[in-house]
Amino acid sequence: AGMSGADLANVVNEAAMLAGRERHDEVHMVDFDNAYNRIVLGAQREDLVNEDEKRVIAFHESGHTLVAMLLKHTDPVNRVTIIPRGRALGATQQTPERDRYNLNESYLKDRICVMLGGRGAEKLMLGEVSTGAGQDLKQATQMARRMISHWGMSERIGPSAFIDEEDHVFLGRSMSQGRHFSEDTAKLIDEETRKLMNTAERTVDELLQQHRGKLERLAKRLLEKETLEGDEVKAILNAPEPEVAVHQQAGQA
Repeated sequence: AGMSGADLANVVNEAAMLAGRERHDEVHMVDFDNAYNRIVLGAQREDLVNEDEKRVIAFHESGHTLVAMLLKHTDPVNRVTIIPRGRALGATQQTPERDRYNLNESYLKDRICVMLGGRGAEKLMLGEVSTGAGQDLKQATQMARRMISHWGMSERIGPSAFIDEEDHVFLGRSMSQGRHFSEDTAKLIDEETRKLMNTAERTVDELLQQHRGKLERLAKRLLEKETLEGDEVKAILNAPEPEVAVHQQAGQA
């Protein structure tokens, strides 16, 4: 889902080349998995990540994964890894069950929450955030701003589109158009974007605090195995919480 015919052909060709390098007599499912990871996430890197950084990455990716699994309007998680690939130190893969042509408000809000899940987990479990959340914040803010200014998903602004920059590609170059709305409107868009982001952050913080035990279990397993498939993630999150023994002091009823 979400891939064009050309994208699928690219995965098949990459899988065939990987199968040849491994001297397989045919293309196996593992070759398709590796090809998909290589194309979507980038080639695996041989970075020597120290144990402290690895722990941060494990909590970060566990935060993305847990929020994605807990919220209703999200795509299924099919893999989470803390192995560096491409420019990323880790990744949480979500694959839609079908092609999406229209994105509703509920899906977009939950998507922003998933993006903020890594930062929220770092803040909760480590007491501070890292630069690893930089790209997440950028993408989440861009999506929130589009919801407010492009798609009319703000009651204060209403059914209007305020697009301040539109790129027209011509001969490989882009031309930026000027802004066609007032400073007051720009300020209102900023306020509504910030409100949407802050609401998403509160939702994430509450979810992670409420399910802190699951977050810890997931991060611990990631540190042990480095890559978890979707079924493994479900098993970890669905495992019963350990019972806490309550000891009564002598003389108490």
